[in-house]
Amino acid sequence: MYLTRISTFFVFLLSAAPLMAQQGVDERINEAIRPYADGVAGFIFSSFPLAGVAVPFVLVWLLAAATIFTLYFKFINFRAFKHGFQLVRGDYTDPMAAGEVTHFQALATALSGTVGLGNIAGVAVAVSLGGPGATFWMILAGLLGMSSKFVECTLGVKYRNEYTDGTVSGGPMYYLSKGLAERSDKLKVLGKVLAVMFAVFCVGGSFGGGNMFQANQSFQQLVAVTGGQASWLADKGWLFGIIIAILVGLVILGGIKGIARVTSKIVPFMAVIYVAAGLIIIFANFSAIPAAFSAIFTGAFSAEGVAGGFIGVLIQGFRRAAFSNEAGIGSAAIAHSAVRTNRPVTEGFVALYEPFIDTVVVCTITALVIVITGTWDPNVDPSQGVALTSQAFESAIPWFPWVLTVAVVLFAFSTMISWSYYGLKAWTYLFGESRFMDVLYKSMFLVFVVIGASMQLGSVIDFSDAMIFAMAFPNVLGIYFLLPVVKRELNEYWADYKAGRLQKFGAAADKA
Repeated sequence: MYLTRISTFFVFLLSAAPLMAQQGVDERINEAIRPYADGVAGFIFSSFPLAGVAVPFVLVWLLAAATIFTLYFKFINFRAFKHGFQLVRGDYTDPMAAGEVTHFQALATALSGTVGLGNIAGVAVAVSLGGPGATFWMILAGLLGMSSKFVECTLGVKYRNEYTDGTVSGGPMYYLSKGLAERSDKLKVLGKVLAVMFAVFCVGGSFGGGNMFQANQSFQQLVAVTGGQASWLADKGWLFGIIIAILVGLVILGGIKGIARVTSKIVPFMAVIYVAAGLIIIFANFSAIPAAFSAIFTGAFSAEGVAGGFIGVLIQGFRRAAFSNEAGIGSAAIAHSAVRTNRPVTEGFVALYEPFIDTVVVCTITALVIVITGTWDPNVDPSQGVALTSQAFESAIPWFPWVLTVAVVLFAFSTMISWSYYGLKAWTYLFGESRFMDVLYKSMFLVFVVIGASMQLGSVIDFSDAMIFAMAFPNVLGIYFLLPVVKRELNEYWADYKAGRLQKFGAAADKA
């Protein structure tokens, strides 16, 4: 029955997609939604002036939380770095523990939702507008964001729902409602309200920023390398969308286990391709490395050449890091909640690696390539970030635009399948766990893949992007009330770890 419904849905896509791509349809939808989208996006991304620079309040909200968490847990982002790697490697993973995926698979799934176009296009824009010094603040914000991931992913496992069939559901929806209710009766109502708000925002974000934007940008890059507007693909976004929708559909049919199996292979593969290409360029310009690092460090504290001076540089770096790794947004906690473990804090340690890989490694390599090749442009059009990164890589590797296209498509594909899971869990939290609701959400998600690839829905994407960052407000507010819970979990586990009372498994057990 389930496969029959999906098959019928794909037949519908094949027949309806050309109609959805008719000229003018996207413009009409855009015009209808723009007043509402602009209002919501304007509210979520409202800013205040500081030294002549518009500073988004959501950015301050996220960075303040990351700093508080880092201090409250005594720099857990550094203290637990080694142990987090041991957990990813499986040294302390009990195969009989509740959950659906391994620590490594949970990390890969969460990474696939954050490592993407922001690392490629967004970094180019940040370095161009903020100068090389923006890289320094980007790295610092990434390091602080590790603490946010630690907190929210620990809570995700702590308050997840475990079902008799072995599946689990977790994330901010559950730790906001269950965790705050556990703290006190007065907080119970607040927790429920915050949970519903988060779930609504998450569903909206999954359709747009986690879906349509990814399909649209990957299609545009494919068109660019195959001849631009002269390419035979230029007016066939609907066809590209159908192909991607079918591939996404085949993966998400398997639930989190199927998603984890795919992302645990795609994420390392695409990261190796992208990072290797970056390192080739960096070492090919070895003599320029000292000057690049000097420009990054001195530019971080310089007030010259950048709009807003020192504050302008700082904001550009912080903005890219916060908007890339999504630390504090709460989305990653949904993926990490599916891990097999009996100790919630273990997944918090694993989650530390997410901002580190996403921002400190991938974003920094992109920034170094752009700085070393000198391709950054203070007058860059923010919509041309991918083209700028492509130009930087192409200066040393002529055929790199094709490599970048593969990376963009893989990044987009993995982001879509991860966000389909995030949105599904938020959807079923709102409307209940059932086969019908499962099929309904996945069908709608796949429709939006085709729409995103075939239409230029600027206002829709702006609205959905705002939904993703709106998730930070209920998520972080609720977390503040739950910090003592995380500290108790951390102290109990850390005492066992230091005393050698933790059981080892696999190769680690054999060595012991």
